[in-house]
Formats: sequence, structure tokens, C-alpha cells
Amino acid sequence: MASSSIIVSVADQLVSPFLDGLTQADRATVFAAASERRVQSDSVIITQGGEADYLFLIVKGCARYFYITPDGKKIVLFWLMPGQIFGAAALLPAPTEYLVGTEILKDGCLLVWHRDRIRALALRIPRLLDNALSVASDYLTWYVAAHTSLVTHSAEQRVAQVLVTLAHGLGHKVSGGTRIELTNEQLANAANVTPFTASRILSGWQRNGVLVKTRGQLLLRSPEQLFPARP
Repeated sequence: MASSSIIVSVADQLVSPFLDGLTQADRATVFAAASERRVQSDSVIITQGGEADYLFLIVKGCARYFYITPDGKKIVLFWLMPGQIFGAAALLPAPTEYLVGTEILKDGCLLVWHRDRIRALALRIPRLLDNALSVASDYLTWYVAAHTSLVTHSAEQRVAQVLVTLAHGLGHKVSGGTRIELTNEQLANAANVTPFTASRILSGWQRNGVLVKTRGQLLLRSPEQLFPARP
């Protein structure tokens, strides 16, 4: 059923890697094939191991991936903001299962496509599949940063490694440096430190002019100063 509510009106103005490069006509076609879902915080939208039947686009609110280990431990993996997709396994040629779960952290709304519809759209609009591959590449960049941080020796080195890796893979060159969309909680999770430790380290670098931290993002000015020369 075609979508025509305020959710789609908001989505039409949304900056989304999944919709990058689409014409207005193609965006309208993609939105028309979606259904709308309002979601509440603390709700699980995707269950780990469930059938990958749906693709989701966050229009408003935020979410995160998590993984449940065989012994029942919950591991938080990655935060998702408006404009990002999850459930991309629905685009794969063969039916499969979701590798991780996805939970909503803040009340919001989603656009949802059934597997059959989104795959048909990807055949009709190849740029969608190209964009999905680009998103997967961005996620791989994040996980490389997280894994690399685990083998460094100090909290500061781990945070620095994550920042440099993300700057190269996900950052945007702007006047004065590289802008990275990143919260303290996301950085702490990737670097395997506490949010308090991440905040303390960032504050020190900000005082030294290495970066400028604002809500939800930072401007990395002098990445070379993240790794001071040893005497």
C-alpha cells in the first residue's frame, strides 16, 4: 500500500546513504512501496536468528545492533541514526536469517519494505543495491576500527585508533579538519572503554586543540597529535 503520511514527507527530506543519488521520481517509487511503522524506545524490531524478511529505514529516532552470545550475554555493536538502514540481509538473493538483533533506543518512526518488494526495487533501481553495498562497507570500516582498538595497549591509544580509522573511512572533509558523526557512547563502545573515559580523553584533546567535540559529532583537526612521538 502506498505511503502518504507525514512520515514520508519527513523521509523525503532525509539525507540517507541508502537513497543517495536517486532521482526524485525514484525516491517517490521507493517510498510508495514502503509501509510505515511508529516505534517506541526499548522495543526489539529485529530478533537475532529471525528470518530476514524486512528492510528498515530510520526516519526518526535511533536504534542499535546487539548480539546475544550462547551463554546469554548481550553485546552492543553499533548505533543507528536517522537516515540509516538495518535488516539489509533482506536484499540477499537467497532467504537467510538476521545475524544480529536491532532495538529501538528512542521513540521514532521507520519505513519498512518486505523482502520481495525491496528486491524488486533493487532490480528496477540498481543504485539502491550499490548504496546498500556502500553502507555495508561503512559498517566494515567501523568493525575494523573496533577490532583494531582491542589490540592496542592503552585506553588513549584505543580511542585514538578508532578516531583515525573512522576519519579515513566515514569522515567528511570540511574546513578545518575532518568531521565524524559520533557520540561518546559509540566511541567508548568501539574503543572498549567506558563513556566516562572516552569523555575524559576527548576533553584533554579538545583543550590541546586536537579536535572540537559537539553533541553527536566531532571535528578532528590534528590527527597526527593523537599519537605523540615517544621520547
